[in-house]
Amino acid sequence: MAMDDPISLSDIEEIENHEQNILKKHVMFFDRNKDGIIYPSETFQGFRAIGCGYLLSSFAAIFINVGLSRKTRPGKSFSLHFPIEVENIHLSKHGSDSGVYDKQGRFVPSKFEEIFVKHAKTHPNALTSDELKEFLKSNREPKDYAGWVAGFSEWKILYVLCKDKHGLLKKDVVRAAYDGSLFERMEKEKESKKKAVTSNV
Repeated sequence: MAMDDPISLSDIEEIENHEQNILKKHVMFFDRNKDGIIYPSETFQGFRAIGCGYLLSSFAAIFINVGLSRKTRPGKSFSLHFPIEVENIHLSKHGSDSGVYDKQGRFVPSKFEEIFVKHAKTHPNALTSDELKEFLKSNREPKDYAGWVAGFSEWKILYVLCKDKHGLLKKDVVRAAYDGSLFERMEKEKESKKKAVTSNV
């Protein structure tokens, strides 16, 4: 289903019942000091907090902030600090995506379910690496190279960090990634492991 396909009435009702912009919740984890602005250093800290290495965290900080800063600051002058304004994060939505977030950044249930109905052929509630590739390919809009790169980067990082021992990216994990609760869980798990190692020294 293309990103601009009409949204069903049931989806509209569910969207209207959401108390908060879900895309905003997705990125709030990276606003480390909760001031509504995400700087590259905070993006770096957020990726480190969920278990990413220095190289990936550095790349993510540059790629994400440089790519999104201007879009979330309409009418404002260019800033070398590359801040991302959380309130306007919906303005940064890229093309060639799943459509799970609508143009206002709200969650569209049918689009989320469609990912697994169409592409989870081996297991109904999980994606294999090949199925993920098929899913990303199906989202591609002609000549939207920036959207292709953005989509691939987001999902590849999620898959590498969150696949299970069988190489499956489970549905509940993907859902938690969309609302940002996954990141909080990953940070807590990392802290717990760190404490366990320290206590055993």
